[in-house]
Amino acid sequence: GCDSSLNLTSQKATDAVDSIFRSLRDIARVRMHMKQFNSIYNPGSNTHQASASYKPLLKQVVEEICNPDRPDPVDIEHISSGLTDLLKSGFSMFMKVNRPHPGDHPLLIIFMVGGVSVSEVKIVKDLVATHKPGTQ
Repeated sequence: GCDSSLNLTSQKATDAVDSIFRSLRDIARVRMHMKQFNSIYNPGSNTHQASASYKPLLKQVVEEICNPDRPDPVDIEHISSGLTDLLKSGFSMFMKVNRPHPGDHPLLIIFMVGGVSVSEVKIVKDLVATHKPGTQ
């Protein structure tokens, strides 16, 4: 709401910072409900605090999608579309039907609200090239 520093007031700055922290609290609240992707920071152990590490969320998601062990992703949900998927979903109530895994498809589209950095694009490109070479 401010096009130059000449128009910046204390109230505008306070409102902007409050908005940022409100968004961060909302993200934290949503991430608390996730089972697998709830943190990007691993504090390490009490004896080895130097082993603390940071693992970006995008890297975690792509590693899960490209995981060769192929367990069902916990926090990634397949949304059915089309008649075939609708029938599979309907039969899954009565019998064991495996959900499609995101890594099964040759084209993967990742949509990030807010965009990605160049380093995140490189992470995705390297992970997909290593684990799923035929995937775009």
